[in-house]
Amino acid sequence: VIGTFDGLIKDPITVIGYLVALVVISPKLSLFLLILLPVTGLLIGRVSRKLKRQSQDAAVKLGESLSILDETLGGLRVIKAFLAEKILSTRFHSVNDDLFKVRKKMGARRDLASPLTEVLGVMVLSTILYFGGRLVLAKEGLEAGELLVYIAAFAMLINPAKNISTAFFNIQRGAAALIRVEEVLKAPVVVDENPNGTQLNSFNEKIEFRNVVFSYDDVIILNQVNLTINKGKTIALVGSSGAGKSTLADLVPRFHDVTGGQVLIDDVNIKDYSLQSVRAMMSIVTQEPILFNDTIANNIALGTPNATEEEIMRAAKIANAHDFIIQKEHGYQTNIGDRGSKLSGGERQRLTIARAVLKNPPILILDEATSSLDTESERLVQDAINNMMQNRTSIVIAHRLSTIRHADEIIVLQKGKIVERGTHGELIAQNGFYRKLVEMQEVK
Repeated sequence: VIGTFDGLIKDPITVIGYLVALVVISPKLSLFLLILLPVTGLLIGRVSRKLKRQSQDAAVKLGESLSILDETLGGLRVIKAFLAEKILSTRFHSVNDDLFKVRKKMGARRDLASPLTEVLGVMVLSTILYFGGRLVLAKEGLEAGELLVYIAAFAMLINPAKNISTAFFNIQRGAAALIRVEEVLKAPVVVDENPNGTQLNSFNEKIEFRNVVFSYDDVIILNQVNLTINKGKTIALVGSSGAGKSTLADLVPRFHDVTGGQVLIDDVNIKDYSLQSVRAMMSIVTQEPILFNDTIANNIALGTPNATEEEIMRAAKIANAHDFIIQKEHGYQTNIGDRGSKLSGGERQRLTIARAVLKNPPILILDEATSSLDTESERLVQDAINNMMQNRTSIVIAHRLSTIRHADEIIVLQKGKIVERGTHGELIAQNGFYRKLVEMQEVK
């Protein structure tokens, strides 16, 4: 890239210098040259425009190819279990073949740049020889020696002109890539940051959902939700799939913004706080543990880069992770592989809990953190969660209702509305939707 722009500065100056010299030697002959140069420029420009379109197509195809590759590697066990190797292989080869064809055409056009410039240069040189020879023979202001100097100067002009055309082709390819990058950077932001937002430095009283409405593509997900979560309390969100539990929890860290109503922290609309300071007040543990191809210590310390070894170890102990960590060959410096592939499901989940503990936030959001675990792993993880929730405000989304029986309040959602609320005992006594959910899971 640097070489391309360097050539675009140096070579045009060289070309202009030679053109001035040619005009000085023979204005008449240079007139033919100035007529022919725009024609050659149009031909090169037409080829380069097609190259730009093909470069854009190639960028799209490359993105599709990498997406399929990522999905395939991430879902390898499922693909093998359903004997879907051929289906995924066919999809990948189809997109890859399209990418190969586009890149092959791009290569052909790119390789055409230099020969095209040389052929056009020879054609112009032949024209100069023909008309220059006639001027010499007719003795119309051009001597034979001057013609030779003119031809030599034009020959010296061809190489920098060729470099300019090659650089122009490379810039067209780069411009296509830049367009793809701009599409990503300029994509609509889900939430708007308030440039004048105040800092949320502490959480003192409550989180409040006031007449909250949220819709997506004109489909109402939450409808007139009113809920207050006092500091230090544990609120559980339950309901059937699609009831709006995760959406309601996602409104607190502003992964989405409400369509109507308000979400308030300490009686202030969270939109009036800076987004970063709001998220600094909370930690999230999801159903699918999000880990990275790094050491155990670095995964726990994600978001707390200045944590000491003792602090990391203390967080791991609270999360019931310390015992299995020290059994690893390199302890806390053990690499856990891509997405934590070297760990069991329960071990991965306990690391994410340790990460949340280390951040030490006043607000916790637990999104079905134990739903995908076996009984033994669930017990260890649930114990870790109970340790972590002490003296914190917690929003718990639960699939297994046995894990939230001791919540201060259970909120039952159905079709985006709160249909029941109360403690476990109160909801059982109501003999409503919550009790049916409990009975279906045979929780006594």
